[in-house]
Amino acid sequence: MPELPEVEVTRLGIQPHLEGCKLSTVKIIDGRLRWPVPSNLNQLLSGQKVAGIERRGKYLIMELDNGYLLLHLGMTGTLRVLPSSDPLKPHDRVTFEFGKLSLRLHDPRKFGAVLWHPKSKGPVESNALLLKLGIEPFSPEFSGELGADVLYRYSRKRSIAVKQFLLAGQAVVGVGNIYCSESLFEAGIHPAKAAGKLTRPQCSRLAAAVRLILKKAIDAGGSTLKDFVNSEGDPGHFMVQTKVYDRKDQACKVCKTSIKQIVQGQRSTYFCPQCQKR
Repeated sequence: MPELPEVEVTRLGIQPHLEGCKLSTVKIIDGRLRWPVPSNLNQLLSGQKVAGIERRGKYLIMELDNGYLLLHLGMTGTLRVLPSSDPLKPHDRVTFEFGKLSLRLHDPRKFGAVLWHPKSKGPVESNALLLKLGIEPFSPEFSGELGADVLYRYSRKRSIAVKQFLLAGQAVVGVGNIYCSESLFEAGIHPAKAAGKLTRPQCSRLAAAVRLILKKAIDAGGSTLKDFVNSEGDPGHFMVQTKVYDRKDQACKVCKTSIKQIVQGQRSTYFCPQCQKR
């Protein structure tokens, strides 16, 4: 599933091609996504110019003249900028035409989303899907010791495991399954430790680790397990950098102890029992 780094890599890839361009046509090939694509989307968007493309959590937000287009990649979605003359492929769901360029949402499992938030309904931050999201990891509110404050405050009296606490995204968004394992290893925290038992210094280390790991993942083009490719069709390469994720029974790169795997909330977690003592 594309997580924050993969969505940010996508944003960085499509932004230079589309900002300032006028949207000529929207073609809905199959609008049966997580939520039905508005059938009048072409009527709503045709002729509008792209003022900017931002990201909130795993949502891409394209600002147009009259509102905001919210795009979500779901579990298997990708967004690519291609020549409009390129033939459609199976599982292409929606195309946004910009003259000779086409932005295409390709989504085999159809868990992605294409939604419209008109400016008449207020700022896009007031959208119900965005309101419930935690703090952005690269925002000023999560920088330095402020990030530690956020994690410490949100984790108090929580008996849930810290891995699940991070994954929930209520405190800070974007720490997906791969990045949870890697961040906890970087911070030296056992993934099964109760979130409410995190100390202030541990929260400080964990906040710094989250920012570090997510930045490394973005710089590496994200992680590709099966489906993800960037806007140019290239896979991400973060998986070659992982220190614990998907390295069960391999030697820890720090202490040489065998990496262990456990299942938490039906998701695999990897950790070093020596570097991350409970």
